[in-house]
This record gives sequence, C-alpha cells and structure tokens, in this order.
Amino acid sequence: MKVIDYSDRKELDKTLARGSLGYGEAIDAARKILSDVKRDGDSAVFEYTRKFDGFDLSEKNLKVASSELKNAYNKVDAKVVKALKHAAKNVKSFHQMQYRQIDCEWEYMTEKGVTVGEKASPIDSAGCYVPGGRASYPSTVLMTCIPAKVAGVQRIVVATPPPTRPAVLVACDIAGVDEILRIGGAQAIGALAYGTQSVRKVSKIVGPGNKYVTAAKMLVYGAVDIDLPAGPSEVLILADESSNPKFIAADLLAQAEHDPDAQSVLASSSGELIRDVSIELSKMKAERKLGEIVCVKTSSLKESINFANEYAPEHLEVATKNAEKDARKIRNAGAIFVGAYSCVAAGDYATGANHVLPTGGTAKFASQLSVRDFLKTSSVQKLTKEGLERIGETIMTLAENEGLHAHKNSVKTRLA
Repeated sequence: MKVIDYSDRKELDKTLARGSLGYGEAIDAARKILSDVKRDGDSAVFEYTRKFDGFDLSEKNLKVASSELKNAYNKVDAKVVKALKHAAKNVKSFHQMQYRQIDCEWEYMTEKGVTVGEKASPIDSAGCYVPGGRASYPSTVLMTCIPAKVAGVQRIVVATPPPTRPAVLVACDIAGVDEILRIGGAQAIGALAYGTQSVRKVSKIVGPGNKYVTAAKMLVYGAVDIDLPAGPSEVLILADESSNPKFIAADLLAQAEHDPDAQSVLASSSGELIRDVSIELSKMKAERKLGEIVCVKTSSLKESINFANEYAPEHLEVATKNAEKDARKIRNAGAIFVGAYSCVAAGDYATGANHVLPTGGTAKFASQLSVRDFLKTSSVQKLTKEGLERIGETIMTLAENEGLHAHKNSVKTRLA
C-alpha cells in the first residue's frame, strides 16, 4: 500500500487524476468500426466478431433463441440461480420505490388561463451492454435491465460478446429482457445505435465496457442517448482510530481485484490504523492482478472528508465512529456506504441500489443509473383566450424585439 501525505499536493493530484486510459487511440479505432457498421450493417458486425471474438456470427445465431435461454438454467448452479433471483427482487423493489418518488404528471397555473406542466414517458427501447471476459457479470444485467423494465421501456436489448455465459442468459431471463444479441465491442454499440439488417436500433445505450466500448458510446451520442462513460472502478474509505483494519483491508482488496486500473483509496488521520491495514493487506492473498491501493494520510477527520469531496469517488465507505453524522457531510459520491458492515460488495449485488455509478470524479455532477435514465419529460402547456390576452403583449413585444414578426402575428391574429 502506497502512503502519501495530504499536504503533498503533487502526489495528491496524481491520485485525484486517476491516470490516463488512452482514449485517443480507442476513439480512432472505434470511429473506424462504427463507420463500417453504419455503412455495411450486418456484414461489418459479423466480420469484426470473427476478428475480435473468434466467433462465426451469422443471421442465424446472432440472437439467442428462447430454447437456449431455457437450457441455460441447466448449466448454472441452482444456488447461483437462487442468488440471482434474490438480488433481482431487491433491485426491482429499490427501483419501484424510486419510480414512486417521481411525479410523472403535474400541472401548475402561472397566471389565470395559463397552465403549464410536465409529463414523463418511458423511452421506446434500451440497449444494455454486458461485457464479456474478465468483466462478464450477470449482476450487470440486473442493474441495467430492471430499472428500464420498471420505467416501462417496451423493448430491452442486451448485447454481450460471444460465447455467452449461461449465468448471463439466466440473469437476462430473470430481468425480462426482450432480445439478447451475441455481439460485443464497438461493433455492438454501432449496431445498437445505427441498426443493421438484423438489429433494430435503440433509443439509449447503457452499461459498462472496455475503453473501446466507452469510446464508441461517446461517438454515437446524438444518434442515441447514453449513460455516462464508465472508467475503471474505484473506492474511497474514510476511517479513523475506531475502524476495523481487517474490514478495511478486505474492502480495499475487493475493489482492487476489479481491474488492474482500479483504484482503492484509504483516507485516515490515524497512523496506527494505516499501519494495521497495511499488515492485514499483507496477510490477504489476491487471485487476480490488482489495481493500485493508496492511503492518503490526513491531519484530521475534517481533512479526510474534504479529500473525499474533492476525489468524488464512485464508491465511498464511511467507516468512522460517527459514520451517519460524517456521511451527511459528503456532497460528491456515486454511492455512500455507511457503517462498518456496509461494504461495497453488498451494493454490487444485493442491496437493491444500482451499481452502475459515475467514475473518475464525475460524481461531482453525475448520479447512479436509475429509473429516471429511462424516462423523458415533455412540457404540457394550455392557454385559454383570457390567458393569451394576459401575456399577449409580453409575447408580441419580445418577438418584435427579436425581429420575429411572424411570431408576433401568431399571437396578434388570435387576439384580433
């Protein structure tokens, strides 16, 4: 574990920066793939799938058949199926409660005869990207597809690289996915964004992926909506002398195993705790190549909290003596875990809250994936003749000032 002092601004800035992901090269590669998919459709998707995944994709096997979906249950341990169903129940429950907090239709009279309001409607379709390889997580299916289902999205499509994992297919069935495509990488994003002979385009693309998938999502924005570009996963743990060093070490290690680029950060003013966490880390074995583990040594809890708000982590654990009080001082975090037993792993799978979160400091302005991401709003405006008379002079004056005489006439004609 690397220890840096909060007063060492040069080293602190390196931690805040998170390091470069090399998006320049990824964007160039993704742009070429997207251009080919947009021009050639299926043939480009099939060619890139053979090139990158070594899988002979065709019109016949592009979509996962319902029989394959049913058969997937026979290939997955019954204990895993039970766990997925339990997690799905909580994810659905959380997002249903979230939906109930949204005022989907309201109106208000700004003055007599002038009524304005808002109406929320679900988007027509959503494409949920589920990575393959090291980051092939069935839980991502639940976290991206269930909120869309709760929001009322009529067509939910999962794109995932071949070969498809049986557990991912089971999760798709549990989440109520409508279509499953055996496509990964930037070519999957292109197919979802532009459509091909075999794939109907979607309205929005969500879900994590490697830097090429992320670059492709950034490039197709405008043709479709996207969620935030996702970078490597990260955790920041706020701790003091009362914290359990074994718990903290376990959580730092858990986050570091996500990806070699993942960041696990501890912020504490307690030298004794930092020493004990370092000892516990040395005892624990890692089965994967780990991301960097860093400790920021502060002079006080207040300084630790200031650092947390500056770092704006994807995941924040508040493991201090007065955790609930300290958590209320946090302004910037994707998800906040309060208390010694509230570990990030719980939120990754089964609390019900969403695990698709803003990374790389974007928690300063962005939020977790939610039901709201699958809704759009329209303003609704109703005027009576009396209402138009009340604001007519204002409209005509402003229209004339802006040189839009037909706008003025639109009102004047009604009031004549």
